[in-house]
Amino acid sequence: MLKHLVRVRAKAIAISSSPKISSQLSIPLTLTFTPSLSSSSMAATDDSLRKSLADKHAAVETQGNAVRALKAGGAPKSEIDAAIETLNALKLEKTSIERSLVGGSDTREAFRQAVVNTLERRLFYIPSFKIYRGVAGLFDYGPPGCAVKSNVLSFWRQHFVLEENMLEVDCPCVTPEVVLKASGHVDKFTDLMVKDEKTGTCFRADHLLKDFCNEKLQRDLTLSSDKVSELKHVLAMLDDFSAEELGAKIKEYGIVAPETKNALSDPYPFNLMFQTSIGPSGLVPGFMRPETAQGIFVNFKDLYYYNGNKLPFAAAQIGQAFRNEVRVF
Repeated sequence: MLKHLVRVRAKAIAISSSPKISSQLSIPLTLTFTPSLSSSSMAATDDSLRKSLADKHAAVETQGNAVRALKAGGAPKSEIDAAIETLNALKLEKTSIERSLVGGSDTREAFRQAVVNTLERRLFYIPSFKIYRGVAGLFDYGPPGCAVKSNVLSFWRQHFVLEENMLEVDCPCVTPEVVLKASGHVDKFTDLMVKDEKTGTCFRADHLLKDFCNEKLQRDLTLSSDKVSELKHVLAMLDDFSAEELGAKIKEYGIVAPETKNALSDPYPFNLMFQTSIGPSGLVPGFMRPETAQGIFVNFKDLYYYNGNKLPFAAAQIGQAFRNEVRVF
């Protein structure tokens, strides 16, 4: 399924005569709420719980064998009852660790969903065009959302433009194809997509693989330490996989379409830009800008002149960017 995202972005670019000083700062205005526990500490806790679970599982197996040996050897009933009581206590401890492993992800998801519901209910943002069933990925800011956005933009402009003396520009959202061809966006600004071979529904290949790995790590308590390490390595390398490597992993893990369970096509590139034409003749191809940086780059010569033909200087732009992204729902 295609998720159409319109993002407001603030971009500041420092330009220097030394390439080591050049920098970019891009701030998508997206509110993200996370529990206070850091990702590294959560990962450490998860690893510790899995180790404890493996140890407890081994203890349950050992105690179970001891109970069976006592019964086979005709041991006194009191001794067998004591061994069974110890076994039951170990099983309870094992169950408690399993609940902690699964419950942690459930708690984080419940928290995230509660925040999302609150933001929508209080009109920070709402799905666009929802009286016409809406379009996935398009949202409107409500009154409090507009206030937050305005404050963030004001703070950003105060810090970067006014205090840092950056040169602010405001460029069109429509960009001629020749500009984005030169920047590499026409050929390279892509995500790898797969299709349900029967329904034609589209999914981002890396998201399917990511969701599979996370689901296995959170739900499958029987994973060996080697398998856990393998899945975490896949997650760490996800952005570097080629189409062939992504396709191989999807086939290796038997990943199918989320709803229909149909087979998936091989991954192929999908360009994220919205294409359009400029002028009534339709002979000048263009795109909605995928990011706000191009306007700064193409105006470099004029900004350099405005700055007295001196380096370094910095330029900034605040505005919307448009990406026809593919997401899994």
